[in-house]
Amino acid sequence: MDITVILADDHTLVRKGLKELLDKIPDISVLGEAEDGITAVKLARDLAPDIVLIDIGMPKLNGIDATKSIVKSNPDVAVIALSMHGERSYVCGAIEAGARGYLLKDSLVDELNMAIQTVYNGEFYLSPKIAHFVVSGFLGKTASDGHGPASLLTTREREVLQQLAEGGKNAEIGARLNISIKTVESHRRNIMRKLGINRQVELIKYALREGLVPLDAWLTSNKKYL
Repeated sequence: MDITVILADDHTLVRKGLKELLDKIPDISVLGEAEDGITAVKLARDLAPDIVLIDIGMPKLNGIDATKSIVKSNPDVAVIALSMHGERSYVCGAIEAGARGYLLKDSLVDELNMAIQTVYNGEFYLSPKIAHFVVSGFLGKTASDGHGPASLLTTREREVLQQLAEGGKNAEIGARLNISIKTVESHRRNIMRKLGINRQVELIKYALREGLVPLDAWLTSNKKYL
């Protein structure tokens, strides 16, 4: 039986390239592709793959929060974070969210296959370049200790925060999350109160700093804030 995989990355060329690579590996089958975090969560729920390969910097819902939702709704689905970022905050954030693997995008095809096979067999896989971050995290040497400002926010508030920072209007956010405009406004007020922020631009800076929004995509469409 094939190992079933969903690919989640907002860059079409990356997804297509990954699919071509995986199609050449025996016993691995790609069930679907997602270009944003919300779609990745939906596909994982509807298709129940063995593995979800997800980029950390995803629009609408970042890869870390998407991982939390995927693992919560279906613990049998194993998530492998796939990212160009090897910084400690990204690695530890993904593992704490429930990812069972973390792979850098400059990895070779053989390592990609090894990561999928390892995670499918119930084990964890970390690219050798970043494994020490996780070890140091367990030793209490990382900044990700669960007591920062972001830990004050609920999962829904983090979702709203990301979409606000990406320039989403209240009506658009409400439609995507299936909540009312008043509820979006209420979440926005709570977010700003919890974080001690009272300006939209500071909210955006915070979301970028925390990695909730892909920096490259945001810079392309939001130069007015720079």
